[in-house]
Amino acid sequence: MTETGRAALFFGPGKPFALTELPVPEPEPGALVMRVTRANVCGSDLHIWRGDGALGARARDDGRLIGHEMTGVVHTLGDGVTHDWAGTPLAVGDRIVCQYFAPCGRCRPCLRGRSEACVNSGRVFLGRPSDFPYFRGSFGDYFYIHPTMAVFRVPDAVSDASAAGVNCALAQMVMALERGEVGMGDRVVVQGAGGLGLYATALAKERGAEQVVVIDGVAERLEMARRMGADEVVDLREYADAKARVARVRDLTDGGGDVVCELVGHPSVIEEGLRMVAPAGRYLELGTFYPGSTAAVDPGVLVMRNIDLRSVSFYDAWSLQQALGFLARHGERLGLGSASVEFGLEEIDSAFAAQDAGQVARASIVM
Repeated sequence: MTETGRAALFFGPGKPFALTELPVPEPEPGALVMRVTRANVCGSDLHIWRGDGALGARARDDGRLIGHEMTGVVHTLGDGVTHDWAGTPLAVGDRIVCQYFAPCGRCRPCLRGRSEACVNSGRVFLGRPSDFPYFRGSFGDYFYIHPTMAVFRVPDAVSDASAAGVNCALAQMVMALERGEVGMGDRVVVQGAGGLGLYATALAKERGAEQVVVIDGVAERLEMARRMGADEVVDLREYADAKARVARVRDLTDGGGDVVCELVGHPSVIEEGLRMVAPAGRYLELGTFYPGSTAAVDPGVLVMRNIDLRSVSFYDAWSLQQALGFLARHGERLGLGSASVEFGLEEIDSAFAAQDAGQVARASIVM
């Protein structure tokens, strides 16, 4: 009898997930199958769930297995797979994390050393759940890891709760702060203290940032931001309009942030964020990742203040490896997995609703 596993299929915004059984695939040469142990509800999953921008088109009549922020254990190794991408031996049962997208290695961006911009990496998301390899998202018992997806063994010192966020938010922020050239003496402003924002705060301090200012309106998130290393916080409940927030940030940073990161995930904050950037500073845009949204931007502000606008999506294998190393050094001390509230796969609708309503800092599906 063919082995099966559970999968929570998404049928569109406003519709409940449907639990079903899918065949567990046999890995092709160079591939492997992971048994998922924990999958977080990422902000991008919420955008899909709500149907924001062009993401409403992600739904399909026969369902789609979404989700990507996860960790698990090796279930089956394909022919030729004996080690992870760092050369560490792999065996069935080993704890692992992986890229959830598959850079092709052959397109122009890949050949120019920019695999995070691969034009083909998202093809692994496509296909019917009834077609091989079936498990294309994290909200199921298994996940199929293609040969070009970087895989790393999780250090023993890193808990599953911490490791679950490494292959999206944490690795993404490692890549972003590298691209943003955050370094010693920089003053960094973080718009939004969700998963990305909290990771950005901790990573910026490790990279030598002189000051990190975090903006949010949820008390729990602001408290966590301070624990991650934020020097100052700007509470949306206290500074209720954009003009007041910009003035406060400029005052705290003596003229603006050398690097300002948009991690809210909504275009409405971009114009405000650009006014928080110091002359000759950098604005990192990665929160509003979905096409179909617009933002009002005054190009004269960019030009006259010499502001460098940099956009970042996905990450390279090195960033994932570095993210794991950061967790091994600091993850448990900072409590990076402590914000997760656990739900079973059968409670996935409640998990999404709770996170969307701000009732939990992070919903985590435990298999």
